[in-house]
Amino acid sequence: MTGPLSPQVLGYEIPAPGEPDISPDSDRLVYTLRSIDAGTGDRRSQLWLCDADGDDARRLAGRGGRGGRWSPDGTEVAFCGPVDGGHGLWVVGAEPDAAPREVTRHDTEIDELGWSPDGRAVAYTCEEDPDGAAHLAGTAPPVRVTRRIDYKEDGRGFLGDRRSHVFVVDVASGDRRRLTAEPFDHDAPQWAPDGRRLAVRVTRGDRGGASLVLLDVEAAASDPITSGSGRIGHWAWSPAGDRLVFTADPEHSFSLDFFSYELATRTTRRLTDDLGADLESHPVWVDDRSLLFSALRGGASGIEVLDTTTGAVQVLARWPAWCSGLRADRARRRIVQVQTTMSEPPQLAVFDRDTGRTHVVTEHGAAVLDAHPPATWERLEVRNGDVSIEAWLLRPPDFDPERRYPLVLDVHGGPTACHGHRFLAHQQCLATNGFLVLAPNPRGSSSYGGDFARMVVRDWGYGDYSDLLAVLDAVVTRPYVDAARTGIFGISYGGYLTAWAISQTDRFAAAVCGEPIFDIASYYGTSDVGFNGMERHAGGPPHSDPQWYAAHSPASFAHRTRTPTLIFHGEADHRCPIGQSEQMFVALQRAGCESEYVRYPGGSHMFFVTGPPEHRTDFLTRVLGWFSEHLGGPE
Repeated sequence: MTGPLSPQVLGYEIPAPGEPDISPDSDRLVYTLRSIDAGTGDRRSQLWLCDADGDDARRLAGRGGRGGRWSPDGTEVAFCGPVDGGHGLWVVGAEPDAAPREVTRHDTEIDELGWSPDGRAVAYTCEEDPDGAAHLAGTAPPVRVTRRIDYKEDGRGFLGDRRSHVFVVDVASGDRRRLTAEPFDHDAPQWAPDGRRLAVRVTRGDRGGASLVLLDVEAAASDPITSGSGRIGHWAWSPAGDRLVFTADPEHSFSLDFFSYELATRTTRRLTDDLGADLESHPVWVDDRSLLFSALRGGASGIEVLDTTTGAVQVLARWPAWCSGLRADRARRRIVQVQTTMSEPPQLAVFDRDTGRTHVVTEHGAAVLDAHPPATWERLEVRNGDVSIEAWLLRPPDFDPERRYPLVLDVHGGPTACHGHRFLAHQQCLATNGFLVLAPNPRGSSSYGGDFARMVVRDWGYGDYSDLLAVLDAVVTRPYVDAARTGIFGISYGGYLTAWAISQTDRFAAAVCGEPIFDIASYYGTSDVGFNGMERHAGGPPHSDPQWYAAHSPASFAHRTRTPTLIFHGEADHRCPIGQSEQMFVALQRAGCESEYVRYPGGSHMFFVTGPPEHRTDFLTRVLGWFSEHLGGPE
């Protein structure tokens, strides 16, 4: 007996493998398996080991752990794990029943481990707070004072001068040193082949850009190799250590490209012009000339090769899947990634360059999907004037074209983000419970190149909204779609377009609006990133063009809304602060529009993915309930 993917199943019963690494000899994989204890609701993170074909899977360390990384000789794994109310860095042998050994510990979380080439040290990042005095119980919380615009961040809260720094620890002795001192975030340290330097990204104080710096391990001195004015993506050292290839967007063009920095001459050369792809992980060199990278194009992932001499790109493989976390063995033959599709939650997949084959090597949660089949789907393209819009239509697993179904239009966030071939809980919950789910990528979406992404600049609510309606109009003409029972769903920028849509039309019978940008002018000054984002998308701050801000804000038109609307928001959201949804709820209430407001205490902007399972399950339950009540089911 099978059943739909219920909120309870999606919230508690599907484990998620991630953070994979492959041993230097390509024989074994180590990865993190995250799951929920159904009895207690506690989140668990365990380190697992298996053969490269998925056989002999077992827990590696007899304790919680994550972020495992193989030592250069393939005999040990370094990982992070909890310890006595703090966080530890551990090393464990790969043999069965090996006991982990603690190397060092911090009060704050350790992340981004990387072994030195000689295997004697591990680099990592960890937050340090220069004013981190403990708050004494029974006393008033300390007063918060700041002189910097990046004083808060979604998911991290009030920062002050607390920032992520780079450390190096000796694996044998446990002696450690902090290599960075500037009060900026330092992340993703990558060792040079000679072990003398690390390449590190440093985020600028106003979050307007980042620098790629070379960090001298012995002297703890940094040498910037980029200006810091643009975005830095991913990078990798050449095998000889004479070059560093990285992705960047120095002009804030919404498109990353490859650049090559030559250490001897201290010169940078641009390798590509509008690569047209999103990168989900650091690239890997194959030889002195070429490197592998994972590219997301049109919502689908592939492995591609960059010729660092000519800038030419060759596609090795492409799948109807969404991949991240590229790691390769020493010979660069086998590549392991986390792979998800529209019908499968994340699993580990190994691509063999010699054979060209891809093998999904884990089956965590397979029994759950056997009992609760996922949605089926089709890809479609719709023309809207000169623009071609890609979209996906998800259907119930028992879809019958002789019946008529309600449809929910799912609008992604961003705007520089995209829908694609991945397993999303809210889509699966709706589709397996009798709804059609339409997921388009309107202009402004990423993974289609810079020109497409820039089409939404100074055009919020117009061209993008027109694209959504064009795709919807093309689908509702199908005989199995009930056009009178159409809903709209969106979070973040998707929440903006949802709030905008229901202020412009009454065609939707129900709406679910999550964490929206509702009043763009107030969003500019209250979001942790809104001031930068809106200066690029609107052309300046609110005072520079108040008419534009008013003309493109749902707040200006919300009094016309009549669509029954469920609004939800995490109360600790700093990306789209909760005041945005508070304004929207008051506007809808005063307009006499049926509306309900759900707030999740402690929830960040991504609480529906990273928050407590109780909140994630409640979110899915309410979304499903709202659309079921107002749209009904198949007829």
